[in-house]
Amino acid sequence: MPTEVQEQTFTFEELMAGLKEMHRLILWNDDHNTFEHVIHCMMKYLDYSEPQAEKIAWKVHNEGKCAVLEGSFTEMEVYRKILQQEGLTVSVD
Repeated sequence: MPTEVQEQTFTFEELMAGLKEMHRLILWNDDHNTFEHVIHCMMKYLDYSEPQAEKIAWKVHNEGKCAVLEGSFTEMEVYRKILQQEGLTVSVD
């Protein structure tokens, strides 16, 4: 049985942005995720302690967003996709 491969395309701007050394994963406030779910995801996928994850959840709630991770563009894209599959609103900056 053949393996399906999903092709992904990038714009020139996205490729050039990928050349920057450090990128940030931004978690955005939304109206559908609970504090408990955000805290769970921060602990499970980003290895934050419960107090750290709670602090992030409150910062997102009060300020609208929070940088939760820094690294290469490729690394941030991996985590963005994981957290989006969990229903969180995230972007790479």
